[in-house]
Amino acid sequence: MNWWQRLWHRQQMDEQLDKELHFHLEQQTADLIAGGLAPDEARRQARLTFGGPTQVTEECREARGTRWLEDLVQDFLYTVRMLRHKPGFTIASVITLALGIGASAAIFSAVDPILFEPLPYPHASKIMMIWDGSRDGGRLPGTFGAFRAMVERSRAFEAMAVMKTWQPTITSSAQPERLEGQRVSASYFQVLGVIPTLGRDFQESDDQFHGPNVAILSDTLWRRRFGGDPSIIGQQVKLDGDSFTVIGVMSKKFENILAPSAELWAPLQYDRSLPPQSREWGHHLRTIARLRPGATQTQASLELGQVLRDLASIYSRANTDYVTPDRFIVNPLQDDVTRSVKPALLVVIGAVMLVLLVACVNVTNLLLARGSQRRAEFAMRAALGAARMRLIRQLLTESLLLASIGGILGMVVAEVGVRALLALSPSGLPRANAITLNGTVFVFGLALTTLIGLMVGLVPALQASRDELNAGLHQSARSRIGGRQMARRTLVITEVSLALVLLVGAGLLLRSLQRLFAVDSGFNAAHLLTMQVQTSGHRFDDDTTRLFFSQSIDAVRNVPGVAAAAFTSQLPLSGDLDEYGVHFDPGPDGRPEGGYSVFRYAVTPGYLEAMGIPLQRGRLLNEHDIAGAPPAVLISESLAKRRFSGQDPIGHRLHVGRQDVPWYTIVGVVGDVKQLSLAVTESNAVYVPAAQWYFADDAMSLAVRAHGDAAALAPAIRDAIWSVDKDQPIVRVATMDKLVAATAAERRFVLILFEAFGLVALILAATGIYGVISGSVSERIREIGVRAALGASRSNILALVLRQGLALTTLGIFIGLAGAMVASQALVSLLFGISRLDPITYIGVILLLTGVSMVACWVPAWRASRVDPSITLRAE
Repeated sequence: MNWWQRLWHRQQMDEQLDKELHFHLEQQTADLIAGGLAPDEARRQARLTFGGPTQVTEECREARGTRWLEDLVQDFLYTVRMLRHKPGFTIASVITLALGIGASAAIFSAVDPILFEPLPYPHASKIMMIWDGSRDGGRLPGTFGAFRAMVERSRAFEAMAVMKTWQPTITSSAQPERLEGQRVSASYFQVLGVIPTLGRDFQESDDQFHGPNVAILSDTLWRRRFGGDPSIIGQQVKLDGDSFTVIGVMSKKFENILAPSAELWAPLQYDRSLPPQSREWGHHLRTIARLRPGATQTQASLELGQVLRDLASIYSRANTDYVTPDRFIVNPLQDDVTRSVKPALLVVIGAVMLVLLVACVNVTNLLLARGSQRRAEFAMRAALGAARMRLIRQLLTESLLLASIGGILGMVVAEVGVRALLALSPSGLPRANAITLNGTVFVFGLALTTLIGLMVGLVPALQASRDELNAGLHQSARSRIGGRQMARRTLVITEVSLALVLLVGAGLLLRSLQRLFAVDSGFNAAHLLTMQVQTSGHRFDDDTTRLFFSQSIDAVRNVPGVAAAAFTSQLPLSGDLDEYGVHFDPGPDGRPEGGYSVFRYAVTPGYLEAMGIPLQRGRLLNEHDIAGAPPAVLISESLAKRRFSGQDPIGHRLHVGRQDVPWYTIVGVVGDVKQLSLAVTESNAVYVPAAQWYFADDAMSLAVRAHGDAAALAPAIRDAIWSVDKDQPIVRVATMDKLVAATAAERRFVLILFEAFGLVALILAATGIYGVISGSVSERIREIGVRAALGASRSNILALVLRQGLALTTLGIFIGLAGAMVASQALVSLLFGISRLDPITYIGVILLLTGVSMVACWVPAWRASRVDPSITLRAE
């Protein structure tokens, strides 16, 4: 019979064992009676010879090999009964652990796919991103010419590809839709190690200048726009007025890390014969490559360094508006895509670990308090023969059961937390679609639950087993409570210090956001609606495009509620990035002065008025600045200060971009505007009339100043534009207030998490302080009664108890300050306008903790001040 069968038939085997023991005892007694002893003496001698029935029964059970499992079942059942009889303790412990475990599992579900899991490609560690390194240490997109040189000269990579953003408009019987896509070189999917699930991949013949118009669709686009029709392969779709043949559909499981929103792909089809002065040599392409087996990142970097040296002569002949790279930067793709969010995620990991630690400390405190109340029970069990390890195992079973229940509820909390994370996460969070409660998260939760169960139970178990248990039988309840106060006070000090670290982090982020939103954006965001309008199709040449936007702005201005409206080639804080090199009119040496990189805004009349951008000197652009009129330009205040240094720039001339076009004359200086972010200071800009720019932008952003609620005008403005041409897509509809708020999305995301974690830690710390002070009052009830009998006033007793609680808080604050000063170093990259040692934040957090501690101490202190000395002393 195996151990499981012995355990399953335990009751039957116990009955047989009792019968057998009784038989042997009776037989021994009969033998002694036959030897001449009296019956009573014979029974006594038989029992002495045979041993106690209970003792013999236990020895036989040990011999079965199932005793450990039987004891475990007994411990479990006993723990269930004990927890059921103390619902307040059980609920408090379970909720505390559920919050800690749930928050940790939710954060792990986000961090694991982003930072730790390999990317969803075969041998993903071999995929590298390649950037042009600028002389100031920055990174620049690559050029097509450099890409071709790397393909021809590099031997460390088995495949290389470049890509750029593509936003075609698809037209059919349905409403026109602007799609997010990519133009890629033929080997793009080969580098990633994936193939279409339907049709075929791109071939080199597809990626030739004037090659065939072919496209590959994402599974999402295929199902949404074409109903998942498998016969789509070979069919034609209209993109920007051109017919494209669908040659493939990607798998539903394909995850495009480099452009998560991309829904279709087409070949790049650049002309490889163009000289360095051509557009193909602009820094606008991202480069990826897959290492050959055996090749390393270091080898690839050294090899590309040699390629760059070989290209030096070509770069020297390139257009001077392009920045010559100082080096090529080679990074693993995973490091590259997580580069921007990694600091924030690591900070969040640290914060949730602090919350988890606070939760563990709180539950340990509860178990210590409960252990004090059960000291007489432990003493009685020891007196009846319970070994020290038996008591430790019983207490660990209790803590593990509490942790298990907390872990189960924690997974529910984690599910809610994951949804909240996805709702709050910044738009640029990589692999957001991979954030879910999968098997890895459940394994993590199980391991965390087991570890916490052992951690929170070990200290109370060891302390209970070390106590003088026999002495516990003779001690009053008040003495039992006092035996654990030092350990509990230490844990409360720990809670306070950890809570202070979290609250300081939340305070620093809050102060940073306040400073960030106090930054002058350079425009008036109130009552301002924005959207992007794009033209597509062969019928749109430069003249037709300008006519469409001119007619559209006239239609928009006639919408009731519109105060002002205008178009611009790029909109501040929208993610647009359109930079050009600027050359001013010749200096003393007769050569144009260059070296200035500026944001280029091609605008229609009234744009600066609609945006609320102030005029510093000169005049604004108006309806007279049309094609054929003298080219006029406005420059930003920062550019005027940088170039003219106190001189009047009005009347000076400059080139923007190409130098084979007429000079623009500066007619005004306007205020600086934040283009990339409120935290970024680069604001050199030029504003040129859209009618005088040497090509017509096919996508323009509309800025509409409303008399009232700007968002409410969106449907009417869309209809007005579609009244001009119903086939042109309108996207990115948002108020400017939302765009401003979105620039701080990452900081806001971390702040909300810190605020939530800090609030939980504060509540747990207050609970811990209340528990310790309440226990101390119960322990010192006789002393308080004596003090009252000797004349101590209620205010004296109240102050006595409050001092005790505030002493714990003060010590915790001092320890927490040291920890916060160290931990805040991790927040430096997320702060703006304040130091990590900001005194206002630290003072505010100290006052908050002190106030909460006083509230937590007040109830037990008030109870102590109402002690009746006569009743207390009579009870003693």
